[in-house]
Amino acid sequence: MSEPSRRAPASSDYDISTVDLTDDRYEITQSVVRNKYVVRDSAGAVVLRGKQKLFKMKEEFPFLTGDGEDAFSVKAGGIMDVAGTYTLSDAGTGEDVVVLDEDLSFFLENWTVRDPETGEALATIRSKSKLLSALRHVVSAANLIPNKYEILDADGAHVGDIEGQFSLRDTYTVDIDDASTVPKEAVVAAACVLDALENK
Repeated sequence: MSEPSRRAPASSDYDISTVDLTDDRYEITQSVVRNKYVVRDSAGAVVLRGKQKLFKMKEEFPFLTGDGEDAFSVKAGGIMDVAGTYTLSDAGTGEDVVVLDEDLSFFLENWTVRDPETGEALATIRSKSKLLSALRHVVSAANLIPNKYEILDADGAHVGDIEGQFSLRDTYTVDIDDASTVPKEAVVAAACVLDALENK
């Protein structure tokens, strides 16, 4: 008797109840003073606001909708995580939606978006420049150079990009070509979180 085929997860399996990101392009801008972020869609409307909570034993990034309502939060799995896991939790349901898993091997800036229960990889956010990634960890001035990332689906296929731009404030453009199997909210949240953590 053959085993039933397992359905590949779709991006809708990881939707967040409080937000509906249907656009294919978002701009993320960091505040000059601290790790606060504003996310705008392609029309310029604010769809998310996020900030890193200071003086917390566990790093935490709460996000609000464009209307100022609680949307979701990203919390470190361990105390003062340097390389670890960050859980994205839906503020509306209280459920864990995805886990962001940071890989710091050889100073590479790679993140994997995983299912919170099975650990299955859903997407990967990978730095396009190994040299720049390494320099950003050993030479602080290298953080002034905006990094660029590639978004891959669970099978390693290219589905989008995160492009840093030269600016007084860190600015990233997130383009997602095909989000049918990639949780879009998690990718946008990860772009904010990785900026904050990579520039510590």
